[in-house]
Amino acid sequence: MDAIDFGRTAADYARHRAGFPPELFRRLQTFDVGQPGQRLLDLGTGTGALARGFAARGADVTALDRAAPLLEVARRLAQEEGLELDAVRAVAERLPFPAGRFDVVSAGQCWHWFDRARAADEVRRVLKPGGKVVLAHFDWIPLPGNVVEATEQLIIRYNPPWADLEVLKLSGSTGVYRDWLTDLALARFTDIETFSFDVDAIYTHEAWRGRIRASAGVAAAGLPPETIAAFDADLAQLLREHFPEEPLRVHHRVFAVIAQKPLLGK
Repeated sequence: MDAIDFGRTAADYARHRAGFPPELFRRLQTFDVGQPGQRLLDLGTGTGALARGFAARGADVTALDRAAPLLEVARRLAQEEGLELDAVRAVAERLPFPAGRFDVVSAGQCWHWFDRARAADEVRRVLKPGGKVVLAHFDWIPLPGNVVEATEQLIIRYNPPWADLEVLKLSGSTGVYRDWLTDLALARFTDIETFSFDVDAIYTHEAWRGRIRASAGVAAAGLPPETIAAFDADLAQLLREHFPEEPLRVHHRVFAVIAQKPLLGK
């Protein structure tokens, strides 16, 4: 399997991957994250799901990603929504910003792709004293007999190495990432807190197929086009035969870790 590259599937990613629910942003504001006027850096922004949510609430957002196709989509979607984003192509382990530049650094659905120790050190460097970091996830949750479990089994049939991805092991398919707390503690962040809540994401059959094509197990994994087409046809059949209701209500879990750079010290 090739290295994961979501730039390969930018169109499906933009169209079909559900953004973070509004409730996440409401809860984060109680932690003083995403307030109007805050200088906020969103790492691994993808198509800007977190970045655009924060910008819509008045934050001054810099959206960073290593994949140029995803940044282009993030720019376009922001323009369509009447939002401003400063899009920067770079990697989380080498941030092109001076120390103390940001009030908040966020990372949505991406911390596991980084060299986490190096990224945590960089986040600490670019945050001002007292600044906040938030690591957020919005994961589908496989339960016995649900559409997520059936879909995951189909992905593994076409792409067995997907089952060995580190992120699946880290969460244990629960959508809860305990190791993120250790990452931040080792980087000398303080006041570490977490919260989670469950929601149903609503998908048509077509949208669920697009969402899965845009996953790390299918197009982003570099599967050949003919394999992706065969997989998609099998997924369409699976949905027709076993999950005919439409739209689908797909069980998801939101998980967030929030921490602070100490006011004193470097």
